[in-house]
Amino acid sequence: MIRIWNSIVGKLWATILLLVSFVLFIVTLFLLEFLDNFHTKQAEESLQREATTISKIVNDYNEQTTSSMTQSMNQIVDDILDLETNAIVVDQQGNVLYSFHTSSSKKEIEDQLLSEDSLFNTPESGKHKMKEMILPSLTEQDVMEQFLILSYPFEQANGEQASVLMYQSLDAVHRTTKSTTNIVFLSAFIAFILTTFFAFFLSTRITLPLRKMKQAAFELSKGNFDTHLPVAQNDEIGQLATAFNQMGRQLKYNIELIKQEKEQLSSILTSMTDAVVTFNQDYSILLKNPQAELLLKKWYGYNQKNHHPLPKEVFHMLKHAISFAEEVEDELELGGQFYVISISPLYSENSIRGAVAVFRDMTEQHKLDKLRSDFIANVSHELRTPISMLQGYSEAIIDDVVSSEEERMEMVQIIHDESKRMSRLVTDLLNLARMESGYIQLNKNPLSIVEFLERMVTKFSQVAKDAKVDLSLETEELNTLLVTADEDRLEQVFTNLIDNAIRHTPDGGAVTLGVYRSTGILDITVADTGVGIPEKDLPYIFERFYKADKARTRGKGGTGLGLAIAKNIMEAHNGSILATIGEEKGTIFICSLPFDAINN
Repeated sequence: MIRIWNSIVGKLWATILLLVSFVLFIVTLFLLEFLDNFHTKQAEESLQREATTISKIVNDYNEQTTSSMTQSMNQIVDDILDLETNAIVVDQQGNVLYSFHTSSSKKEIEDQLLSEDSLFNTPESGKHKMKEMILPSLTEQDVMEQFLILSYPFEQANGEQASVLMYQSLDAVHRTTKSTTNIVFLSAFIAFILTTFFAFFLSTRITLPLRKMKQAAFELSKGNFDTHLPVAQNDEIGQLATAFNQMGRQLKYNIELIKQEKEQLSSILTSMTDAVVTFNQDYSILLKNPQAELLLKKWYGYNQKNHHPLPKEVFHMLKHAISFAEEVEDELELGGQFYVISISPLYSENSIRGAVAVFRDMTEQHKLDKLRSDFIANVSHELRTPISMLQGYSEAIIDDVVSSEEERMEMVQIIHDESKRMSRLVTDLLNLARMESGYIQLNKNPLSIVEFLERMVTKFSQVAKDAKVDLSLETEELNTLLVTADEDRLEQVFTNLIDNAIRHTPDGGAVTLGVYRSTGILDITVADTGVGIPEKDLPYIFERFYKADKARTRGKGGTGLGLAIAKNIMEAHNGSILATIGEEKGTIFICSLPFDAINN
């Protein structure tokens, strides 16, 4: 019941009913008043006609006073009068000439009528008087009723004035009025019922398209933008349905456009290498891309003492950007990493609703810059020594400083050795550049790794003997253990590793080669008992010209590029190389190669 009054159908229905009910109420009031006056006037006219008739009858029978004539006159007058209408004829002195009254209250009524002198004194012939009086009831004892009194003066045949007093109970008029009132109320009730059904039908008919629009609006709110309303009318409701359909199509187009833009933005943010974070005005995170999520996880440990996920340096930048509506950009070092941070405020009309921050990791760039500068410095350093020696000894020969042929030949030999060293350095640089550019060709063939390592031990046995170092191969694998590799390139790798191990192992030390295999991987180790490499330097030893201890390799004759070349060769074989600290001392190099256990 409450729902129908809250709906437009109920409101429209109630409005029509209230309007019609008000109109019916006013019409009924006026109609009842009109009918009451009409019936009263009809009663007056009827009494006047009857009084006129009685006066004529009295004049006609006045000359004949026989009892039969009087009885005949009474009979005629009784026929004229109805049961609730009575009459008396009185002269000017108030004497009753004739009485046409049959009820038991005749005496009381006549006495009260005669007491009203104004009804028959000084009458003017033909001009009647009307009056309402309270008289005894004609039908009930000791009950007073309201009567309508009419006094009709007339002139008798003898020339004297007389009056016909007509009196009728208003109950007859009231009964007629009541019957008419019942008919009016019944008609009003029928009109109300018909109006109710008509109003309900009309409101339902009018609001049916509106209810359909409501359902369609709910469907639109759920995301069903294909909802279509039928346009069956050309009025305002039909135009509203047309506008609704156009709105649905436009909404669908706009939502699709927003969805596409959102997907494009999401794809752009996901594919960006920079970390992007959007902040609210209260510094809470609204949106972040995967790179930013990884960065925030990394900063969580760095910033675990602070409630905000951002480091305090970045938080101060964010706070400044939002508070002062200024773009902030700076480069910071956080947790050993370098970041270029740019924070720009976001606006909603004229107010700031947050900020967007872009974090670019510049750590690799810093490393590359450092490697570049170190490379230039190392190349300059490596070239400066042989060039200085070439220049010095050649000037000595030109200036004829040498005193003997033997000294001159010694200088020439030094110049030759230094030029060969420069040639090796340049060759290694060219080879390394080709490898890092991907221009490396491998001639892969099945290779018995145990026999290969035995040949390497044989190759360096004399060098190890001269350096007083014990060189050996320790393995339980058979000679049938095969790998697919380029033998010449592998020989280049292990030549460098074994040569480095012998050169950096003191007298009485040992260099041991080993072969170990696991699922899909074959590990070849070169372990020495030398001074070892500091743990902090292990991640950088495969970089060009990197030397953990510059004094440690001085005079050893290396170019500083061997390990970098070895790393590139192993990666070209889909393998890897790494260095670890020995169990007691020294260094262990582990070369890993793909291994096919089925074919072995």
